Amino acid sequence: MSVELDRGHAVIVFDGVCVVCNGWVRFLLRHDRRARYRFAAMQSESGRALLISHGLDADDPVSFLLIEEGVAWTDTDAIIRVLSGLGGAWRIAALLRVLPRGLRDRLYRWFARNRYRIFGRYEHCAIPAPEQAARFLP
Repeated sequence: MSVELDRGHAVIVFDGVCVVCNGWVRFLLRHDRRARYRFAAMQSESGRALLISHGLDADDPVSFLLIEEGVAWTDTDAIIRVLSGLGGAWRIAALLRVLPRGLRDRLYRWFARNRYRIFGRYEHCAIPAPEQAARFLP
């Protein structure tokens, strides 16, 4: 499957059954006033296709993927770009780049591997509210 990405919108592929990841998406829906980001659960057809097309294992949900202007960003680089992209005071997140990427990503990967154990997981992907459904890819 080929996923057609909407120009002008970045796409975030997230783990749809992860409690923390769903909290992250709710946070972004609340703070992304320009509706810049679209979302695809990695369990969805489009989410799987995006992960695979960018060389990530769709069955091993330890990576965070942002596709912005045709470029794929993963892990802490993706998170920093997303936060900075919210604008305003959130741009200060760019300062996290002073930490070496290897260190940032090691910490992120540890957290990603342990998030189900620490925070739990949902049985199924959450259904977005009707007013937000257009921001989610099938």
